[in-house]
Formats: sequence, structure tokens, C-alpha cells
Amino acid sequence: MRITQLETWIVEPRWVILRVHTDEGLIGLGEPTLENRAYTVAQAVHELEPYLIGKDPTRVVHHWQAMYKHAFYRGGPVLTSALSGVEHALWDLAGKAAGVPVYKLLGGPLRDRIRVYAHCRGETPEALARHGQELVAQGFTALKTGIHGPRPARVVETPGFIDGVVARLSALREAVGPEIDIAVDFHGAVSPQTAGLLIKALEPIRPMFYEEIVQCQNVEVMADLARKTHIPIAAGERLFTKWAFRELLEKGGASIVQPDLSHAGGIWEGRLIAGMAEAYYGAVAPHCPLGPISLAACLQLDAAIPNFLAQEQIHLGEGYLREPFRVVDGYLPLPTGPGLGIELDEEAVQQRFGEPRRHPGLFHPDDGAAIDH
Repeated sequence: MRITQLETWIVEPRWVILRVHTDEGLIGLGEPTLENRAYTVAQAVHELEPYLIGKDPTRVVHHWQAMYKHAFYRGGPVLTSALSGVEHALWDLAGKAAGVPVYKLLGGPLRDRIRVYAHCRGETPEALARHGQELVAQGFTALKTGIHGPRPARVVETPGFIDGVVARLSALREAVGPEIDIAVDFHGAVSPQTAGLLIKALEPIRPMFYEEIVQCQNVEVMADLARKTHIPIAAGERLFTKWAFRELLEKGGASIVQPDLSHAGGIWEGRLIAGMAEAYYGAVAPHCPLGPISLAACLQLDAAIPNFLAQEQIHLGEGYLREPFRVVDGYLPLPTGPGLGIELDEEAVQQRFGEPRRHPGLFHPDDGAAIDH
């Protein structure tokens, strides 16, 4: 089997779908989505075409090494996202050629189903509590929400702002009870000074973890804050490859790593990152606010690692996959189809070709300064 063509589709809302064609008629699917950079990463994928055309797609790790090393300028969101999507598609082809799910090529499944968490939203404490109850009624046992005040957080916050955040999350805890996990995402948009205040103030609700309490590249500060709370720290959605995760783990910045398999290097790189985390007695909760192909790649990894915690998801593939994923009692069944275990509904997807949605950016209402989002 040889690769004959790489085809990229840019589809709503902001996803890039990759289809790797072969001379045997098999097509491998990948998702090299990079938020706000759809056209850039799609072009980066096509720049890998001269190397890949004519190659045996089942030599997945060899091709990853060649494409990574021969770029000379290594890492970064664009190149590594392009590489990640290609890697998904190569694994998909390898699994289809062998007639087995990718996780069986990684040593076989370690679990029978995959726990997923849902995003819980609401601008007021009452709205957040209601949404939490609705999600629990749907069967979810783990939720994630963010730090939301009446305005974006300042560098040093007032007692009123801190108390407001606590009231909002306390309402969610009271609404869903003590048996539901609640993760709290700071989104790297909170200053170290305010993060230090919040991680202590929110401890009484006993979060499952705090996510990206500061920018994850700021490993020294994240590690310092991690030592000041008993709540686990999660991070890694904006880190690329095993080399970036090494520093995070070595310095104790996080005990839960969150590689995004559309950014961090793909499924095999995610497996290596999980092994590194296991050596530090850490857990893995893959980041996935993207499309169903990215989620399918995550599920293959989730099945094959011993230290899996929970899987993020925002889209189960309705209108994109012939058989969308179905959450049952807060879990997704283990995929059983070959490769990534999914099949595109191509006619439906082609109706969604269009301009990717771009984030408009955030500016602080106090003074108009650009801020993190």
C-alpha cells in the first residue's frame, strides 16, 4: 500500500479534516485543526506531501521521525498540528490495513469504556447550577467549568471578585452533590497573583483539578502554585511533543497532563507523554475541544494507557460521522471498528465547507488592554 494524495477540507465551525488516499483505495482520516489558523495548518500539511507520496503509510513512527527531524525548525503549533493530523491518518490506515482498532496496535485495551466529562456553563450561579443538574441527569459524572466573574480577572483581584467566583462554583457543587467531579479551568487567563488567591478560596468545593492556573509555558510559577494547594493541577493543552511535557513533569508543574492529540504530535506521541507521566505517578486527561476525528484519536489513546483519567469532548460527530459517538452513563463505549473506528458522512460534511470561525479576541473593559482568552 502506498500513499497517493493528501486532501484537506476546511469545515464549519473551525475544523480541518485530512484524508490520506492510497493506491489500495483505503483512506485515512486525521484532524490537523489549529484554532484560528485553519488555512495555515492546511498548507503546512500539504508541504509534507512531497515526502509522503509513494510511502508505505503503516511505517507510522518512522514517518513521524522523518517529518519532525527534517523540518529543521522543530515544534511550534503550526508544524506540530500538521504533523499530528497526518499521524492520525497514518494510524487510521495502519489499523484498517490490519483490520483492528489502533489501540490493539498499541498493546490492546486496558479498559472497556472511556469516561468523558461535559462542559458546564452559566453566567450566574443559578444558571450554572441548572446546567450542571441537566448534565448529571444526562448521565455525566464529571463536569468542567471556568473562572467567570462580572469581568475578566485583573492582575490582583478584589475580595468581591474572588467571593463572586466562589459563590458561582459553590452553587454548582451544591446542585450536583458530592459524588460528581467538578474541574475548574483557569484557561491560562488568570495572573499568578490572582491564581494564588483563587486556588485557596476554591478548595472547599474540592475540585477534581485546576486546569491551566497560569500560562502553561510558565512552568516555574505553575510549580510554585501547585505546592500551595492540595488540589491536583492539570496542564498541557498548549504544549507540543514529549520534550515540553518533560519540563512540566520534572518541575512538578502538574500531576495531570493534558496533551491535545491534534497539537502535541498525535497518538504515539501522546502514548509517550502518558508513559512519562506514569513514571511521575501522574494521570492523563487529553484535551479535545475540537472535532470528532480528534476525539476518535483520543479514544484510541485513552483505551491503551494505564493512567487515563477522563476525556474532554464537545462534539460527538452528529452531522459529520455516519455513526456518531453516544455517551452512556457518562462513558463512551470502546470503539470496535478498524483504525480510528469512524467513517465520515461525506455528503453531510461537504455541506459544511466554509470559512472557519475565528475568535475575535478579548480586551479588558477597564482600560481596553488586550488580554488572554
